[in-house]
Amino acid sequence: MERGLIHIYTGDGKGKTTAAIGQGIRACGRGNKVYMVQFLKGQSTGELSTLKKLEPDFKVFRFEKIKDFVWNLTQSQLKELKSQINTAFLFIKNTIKNCDCDLLILDEIMGVLSNNFIDTGSVIELLKNKPEKMEIILTGRDAPKELQDIAHYVCDIKSIKHPFQCGIPAREGIEY
Repeated sequence: MERGLIHIYTGDGKGKTTAAIGQGIRACGRGNKVYMVQFLKGQSTGELSTLKKLEPDFKVFRFEKIKDFVWNLTQSQLKELKSQINTAFLFIKNTIKNCDCDLLILDEIMGVLSNNFIDTGSVIELLKNKPEKMEIILTGRDAPKELQDIAHYVCDIKSIKHPFQCGIPAREGIEY
C-alpha cells in the first residue's frame, strides 16, 4: 500500500468484525499480508476456520485463555485477562515496529478500552507512530471520540432490529 489509513468500525449493530474480515480478505487477495488480533473473544467461530485456510497471508492471533464474558469473571480472572491483553498489546507494538504486516486488525479493541484494560492514550500513540504504509482497522462498540478524530474512516454500524430482541439466540454460521 502506498499510504496506510486508519479505519474504525463501531456501533451497536452486528457486523463490525465481519466488515473488518471482509476488508482483510480484500487486502489479502491483492497480495497484502494481514494480521488480526482478537480481544475478548474466546469461542470458535466460522470465520476462524475459513481464515485458517488463508495462512500465512491472513493470520489471526488470540492471546486470551479465559472464555467467558468480562462481567462474569472473578478478580483473579480479571487480573489474568489483563495480563494476557497486555501481552497482546506488546505483540501489536512489535508488529507495528517491525512492519510485520500490511493490514493490522485490532478486533474488539474498543471493549478493551471500555473495560480499562488499556488506556485510550496508548492506542492513540500507537496509531500516531504506525508505519506510513500500514493500514489499521479497529473494531468494537463505543469508539472514543479521540480515536474517531484521528481515523480516516469511521463507520457506525447501527442496530435497527435484531433477532435476539425477539428471543432468538445466536445461531452458528450467522452470529458465530
